[in-house]
Amino acid sequence: MKVLVTGAAGFLGSHLTEKLIENGHEVRVLMHYDSNNNWGWLENSEYKKNIEFVFGDIRDFDSVFSAMQGIDEVFHLAALIGIPYSYLSPLAYIKTNIEGTYNVLQSAKLLNTKNIIITSTSETYGSAQYIPIDEKHPKVGQSPYSATKIGADNLAESFHRSFGLPIKIVRPFNIYGPRQSARAIIPSICIQILNDIKEIKLGNINTTRDLTFVKDTANGFIEISKNEKLNGESTNIGMNEEISIKNLIKKISKITGKTIKIITDQKRIRPEKSEVNRLVCDNSKIKKYTNWKPEYNLENGLEKTIDWIEKNKKLFKFEIYNQ
Repeated sequence: MKVLVTGAAGFLGSHLTEKLIENGHEVRVLMHYDSNNNWGWLENSEYKKNIEFVFGDIRDFDSVFSAMQGIDEVFHLAALIGIPYSYLSPLAYIKTNIEGTYNVLQSAKLLNTKNIIITSTSETYGSAQYIPIDEKHPKVGQSPYSATKIGADNLAESFHRSFGLPIKIVRPFNIYGPRQSARAIIPSICIQILNDIKEIKLGNINTTRDLTFVKDTANGFIEISKNEKLNGESTNIGMNEEISIKNLIKKISKITGKTIKIITDQKRIRPEKSEVNRLVCDNSKIKKYTNWKPEYNLENGLEKTIDWIEKNKKLFKFEIYNQ
């Protein structure tokens, strides 16, 4: 298969790209245009000689259409994902997440692309109305970010229903692992602890999340992509396990051997009606239709993540809040 990955320079995208190459695919990646030809997390990848790099902008139809020429399968991951920044610039999320997805869908329609995998998020569910959350759970746009992802998902579904486009929507719950930015909760905690900060600044620590290691998530994308029975469907990726941020901090503290104090930082707290209080994944669908089985539990996943952050501390501005 000749595969295109959008958003390949990022956290999940880089891991997925490497896994696709390991599986024998010919991989092209659409990178955000950069005059320095920066390849993001693929810059130092051992697989970069096997990757065809194409520069453009997911918001630009011409560059997306060009990148998709001759492609059998596209994994669309390019998006704006930071929730706090979506409060400041909702329009940027509309243009990137909705219009960007349209550019992929319309290009696939015109080019008769055989398989289109669209990346969603558990944030589309909002706070859990029942536990665990299956794919039939109502969608609630509790932030501009989640609203744009709901819009992108609905647009993808409409292209399947209207034009028969072979799309699959992958809905990962919270992902963690090496290469994740400090805007996410686990690296935010770890980078402060590993720089010997005794008073860790965080927002709401009473929320719960379902955490999946990044390599397991990448494998989930690939497994979902293989099954035509999932065309036109959304499929969750998650562990069906729940942990509060408070207990997550305790686990990280134990692994690092650091004693810490938590300080509530008001600028890190979401507006009350925007906060997603509880997320727990019902992963029965992915287990029914694919061979996906996670290889990492939370403990060994955290150990690998903490080890990577320790070795790459210089990449983080631990004293600054990452939106």
